[in-house]
Amino acid sequence: MNANDGYVPSPADLSGVELPGGLEELTELIAENVHEVWAAARVREGWTWGPERNDRERKHPCLVPYAELPEEEKAYDRNTAMETLKLICSYGFTISRK
Repeated sequence: MNANDGYVPSPADLSGVELPGGLEELTELIAENVHEVWAAARVREGWTWGPERNDRERKHPCLVPYAELPEEEKAYDRNTAMETLKLICSYGFTISRK
């Protein structure tokens, strides 16, 4: 399937899901791990850091530790983390700290 095959993404509607308080630290930990998983996959594929994204040369400016990412990139990873946590809660799972 390619982009012209009419695929229409349909993520779960989580607009009504409210997360319990106190998940900020967990959200940040998940966001950092999301970035690490992404970066590890790129490195395995032969990508390295570059000041601008260059697919031909496999260079990407986000191949840096999470703490060094621009805020907009961190926000993207945080959103992924939050949506994952909302999905978990929407299925009736609870999150607690040991």
